[in-house]
Amino acid sequence: MIKHQNSLTDVPGIFVGQVQDLVGLTGVTVILPPKGSIGGVDQRGGAPGTRETDALRPMHFVDQINAVVLAGGSAFGLDASSGVMNYLAEKGIGVNTGVKHVPIVSSAVIFDLAFGSPDVFPDAAMGYKACCEASNGPVLQGNVGAGTGATVGKLFGMRQAMKSGIGTASIVLKNNLVVSALMVVNAFGDVINPDESILAGTRSFSVLGKRIGDGELFADTLKSMNSFIGENILNIAMKQNTVIGVVATNAKFNREEINKIAQMAHNGIARSISPAHTMLDGDTIFSIATQKKKADVNLVGAYAASMVRQAILNAALAAEPLNQLPAAQSYV
Repeated sequence: MIKHQNSLTDVPGIFVGQVQDLVGLTGVTVILPPKGSIGGVDQRGGAPGTRETDALRPMHFVDQINAVVLAGGSAFGLDASSGVMNYLAEKGIGVNTGVKHVPIVSSAVIFDLAFGSPDVFPDAAMGYKACCEASNGPVLQGNVGAGTGATVGKLFGMRQAMKSGIGTASIVLKNNLVVSALMVVNAFGDVINPDESILAGTRSFSVLGKRIGDGELFADTLKSMNSFIGENILNIAMKQNTVIGVVATNAKFNREEINKIAQMAHNGIARSISPAHTMLDGDTIFSIATQKKKADVNLVGAYAASMVRQAILNAALAAEPLNQLPAAQSYV
């Protein structure tokens, strides 16, 4: 019987480890699937920071995946993957090349250098430590791991943004089929509730007595982009955003099917982030199948999108105010 914790670790055999630097305000989250798992990926948006994504796509030799690393630090944070590689290699995990096991470690990063310290980012030691901390218990949410420096709503700059973080969600379907997601929410746009109200995002402000933005609290990023000030700010906006994450299931799929699930999972971003998949984001979702249950790819893909949306909402709800930025719970 599946123990439902509403967490990525509800998929039997998946372990998650998280480490954060509360001074530099960055961190890393490592997902360790069981032996025999296969992976897929779908990357959208114009500003990705990734590693070992091509290896997961169809028409490539290796289909297994040994770890997924989600980290802060922009491209510097990809170094955390080296520590995960070392940890797995020490345990003989990876592709047996005849001379050494080479772990397949796929990674994606968020840009959090403008929120914390621009000189502190996840490194190999932090990635290794996250592996050592990994467990199959409930995954902590909010200002932890790769979500430590995550923010949302940055059209008017970091001062009008809000704190976000990391969130997870899962569902147990018939025959103990599990579909789950773990998302790091560092979006350019706003986090949107199912009723289309804004949960967290760009905050409006006043200049010389004039209100800048659509509402009293939230500016509404999408509407503000169509304003004179929004259009001019947008032209110089920096690529400091992305939503990254993992969907996982205990279902059995081939390479094409697990990549299709990663593709469908992006619908969860489109339902919960406005706007989504912009040229200022590097939205990337990895998918993992642990190969235990026969299931329909359409069913799992549809629920993967729902779990991504719920995980994104949970990330915003679990985030706490930090470094002078409010969070969604600041206004409850």
